[in-house]
Amino acid sequence: MSIALQISHIESEIIDQYLFDENPDRPWIIGFSGGKDSTLLLHLVWNSLRKIEAGLLSRPIYVVCNDTLVENPKIATFIDATLKKIEKAANLQSLNIRVVRTAPRLEDTFWVNLIGKGYPAPNKFYRWCTDRLKINPTTRFILEQVSEKGEAIILLGTRSDESSSRSASIKKHEIKGQRLRKHILPNAYVFAPIKDIETDDLWQYLLQNPAPWGGSHRNLITLYRNATGGDCPLVIDTTTPSCGNSRFGCWVCTVVKKDKSMDALIDNGEEWMIPLQELRDFLVETRDNPEKYREKRRRNGTETEGIWGPYNYDTRAEILRRLLIAQKEIHETEGIDLITQQEMVLIQYHWFRDAFFNKRVSTIYNRIYKTNIDMSKQEEKFKKESELLRKSCKQEPNDVELIQDLLALQKTKTLMIRKRGLQADIENRLDQYIAESKNQ
Repeated sequence: MSIALQISHIESEIIDQYLFDENPDRPWIIGFSGGKDSTLLLHLVWNSLRKIEAGLLSRPIYVVCNDTLVENPKIATFIDATLKKIEKAANLQSLNIRVVRTAPRLEDTFWVNLIGKGYPAPNKFYRWCTDRLKINPTTRFILEQVSEKGEAIILLGTRSDESSSRSASIKKHEIKGQRLRKHILPNAYVFAPIKDIETDDLWQYLLQNPAPWGGSHRNLITLYRNATGGDCPLVIDTTTPSCGNSRFGCWVCTVVKKDKSMDALIDNGEEWMIPLQELRDFLVETRDNPEKYREKRRRNGTETEGIWGPYNYDTRAEILRRLLIAQKEIHETEGIDLITQQEMVLIQYHWFRDAFFNKRVSTIYNRIYKTNIDMSKQEEKFKKESELLRKSCKQEPNDVELIQDLLALQKTKTLMIRKRGLQADIENRLDQYIAESKNQ
């Protein structure tokens, strides 16, 4: 089948699914990473919608893009510009398309967990980042839609030709003769209309057809030409492989041995990314040498031969120092920040709750930026709070971590100037504590 006939067939399927769905109210959620696969998916959905009478375009459609907050800055800038074009064009063309940007909660960000709590840099056996940075933010949005509308359809740009693992996953979950397949989330369904498109045909189509939201796909093609690897799809379950080898992934990814994408971009003129590359390589070093960089005791106080605890305090401070140095250098030329002030405040809170009083976030920051930011009052408050809590829980030391977690939840909501979901977060943490107590 020629690419023209294949595209025509896919668009007919999209139109048919849209118009003759047994539940016309369930929203469509399009996973958009900005890569070639999700771009083609959105392109074909957009074209299909324009072939439907305006009076029938009532179904809400969300273009969901998840920002891990540690995306490759080059890609993040490109994606942001693309999303703005999509928003503007959808409005001008009267399409019921909304762009939704999801992101991890403050307490779940990469730097708060790595530098604040001392989580070691992820590896293929312990990918703590995937749930917090990718799955949870998108899942929360999907569940909100399911709660409001009863059901939802998730459109993904997964293709069998992209990798053998994706091909196997598609075959495993598809139901022969049915367009939709059940998703692991309740009342959610997956629609993968471009699953049979081959890579060469995909590029041919994008090269020959301008983006329906304006402009061409040439900037996207240039990004792929200047780097290596594939896409990082919308991650909605743990079966999705790491995106460390892909163009559209996290620059801090340590699951892979080498970040080929970053290396290739640097080789093609993006020398400003060298500090990112050096910091990422240092994270690999800290992870692979636990005897030098990590505590012997785990967070619960136990010590087991061969099992290491969180990063020690000197390591956490050193990572923050290197991160801020890299940020200062990059910001001067590219205007890019790598960590937020809110994250630094919460990192200081976690240092104090772990009885780490010798080094201060503000001191490290002031030395690098030659400033005089005063966090002493806040830091002293955190320190006194931590000391008082430990004294109060002397008879029940296991309760210290629970209370600290609940306080951290409240503080993060305050820092974010919104407390939506605080009660649910507290209840979930209490349920977890009860379950852990029963297993002890």
